[in-house]
Amino acid sequence: MTDDNAEENEENIGKPTPRKYRNHGDGGLYWDKDRERWTAEITVGYRPNGRRIVRKARGKTKTEATKKLKEIQRDLDDGHKTKAGSFTVADAVRDWLTYGQHNRAESTKKTTQQHADKHIIPALGARQLRELTPEEVEDWLIEKSAILASSTLSKVRSILKRSIDRAQSRDRVKRNVVVLCETPKGRPGRPSKALTFDQAETLLDAAAQTRMNAYIVLSLLTGARTEELRALTWDHVDLFGKPDATPPVPPSMMVWTADRESKDTKTKKSRRTLALPQRCVDVLLAHWEEQADARARATKRDLRPSSPARVRAWTENALVFPTSHGTVKDARNVRLAFRRVVKLTGLAPADWTPRELRHSFVSLLSASGVAIEDISRLVGHESTLVTETVYRHQIKPVIQEGAQAMDALFPNRNSDR
Repeated sequence: MTDDNAEENEENIGKPTPRKYRNHGDGGLYWDKDRERWTAEITVGYRPNGRRIVRKARGKTKTEATKKLKEIQRDLDDGHKTKAGSFTVADAVRDWLTYGQHNRAESTKKTTQQHADKHIIPALGARQLRELTPEEVEDWLIEKSAILASSTLSKVRSILKRSIDRAQSRDRVKRNVVVLCETPKGRPGRPSKALTFDQAETLLDAAAQTRMNAYIVLSLLTGARTEELRALTWDHVDLFGKPDATPPVPPSMMVWTADRESKDTKTKKSRRTLALPQRCVDVLLAHWEEQADARARATKRDLRPSSPARVRAWTENALVFPTSHGTVKDARNVRLAFRRVVKLTGLAPADWTPRELRHSFVSLLSASGVAIEDISRLVGHESTLVTETVYRHQIKPVIQEGAQAMDALFPNRNSDR
């Protein structure tokens, strides 16, 4: 030690050590006596009322706290003003489920919640969103492709993507790694089927003695979607028509609404008015009388003195196929009731759903020679392409009109040989 340094040290004896200040924006570091921890803090912004938004991190040692402070600064450099380091995939998904589905139907929200709880959160939920990699998402998608149908797999991927999109828009994460991953092909979905003519007759006979009779007859003989029938009201049904008009107006039903969030039909062309076959007219007349009796019984039951918690009052909605207290039927309840009727036919109930009555309608019409253009209009498709694509296994495969016309124009002169 030189003499000059020695003299300088002697002069500083007894004086406080000068405090070293961190640069502006580097945050602060201090010892918290109450917590007995080193605490790092940094201002990340200001609230509308002018108060600071402060991020804090603590460590047992000064080195540990400094390391955490540097992580916060790294988040700020990446544009993250919130606690990105503690924000997980599960946090992002739950945040989107809560705030990102305002315009969706309740049934859609319920299905989305089930997909998230079953397929996303258990597999990826604990991962910090900032640390999630494309490779992890790809491995997860490949794993799910072995057990999920392609359509379900796409929905599950979309839930994760939208959740991270929302997190990204709120500075929780810098990029969305899901957009870097392609959706693999999943398992083949359950193919839709159609009843044969004999099976359809057997089903109609079985339904005749059940409460599902009118629903099954109308669905099979008109091709209406199940959500269209659940929302059908009596003021959209004309059971008598105008036989004396010129030209005569047949009995009909107006398919103008559906059990959807918007109450509209699936597409613009799905809004249609269909003439009713006589069998539909007959069962609907009988159904009207049965429903009037059920309404009277429900009203009488509601008037009896009993516990209010056990009374389900009849709510008049003028629905053709309501619940026992007048409200719109749930799709699941319709499916279960339909399968009970299917069981009476000897078919496997689990193999059939109400939507396959619509497929059967297309199949039976095609087999009887009805043109695909007419079938497309009856089922409310935007074009024949939709009918051919969705119902390709029910459309009559051999187009005979061209061959028949050419045979008439150019008969085979050597046919006798």
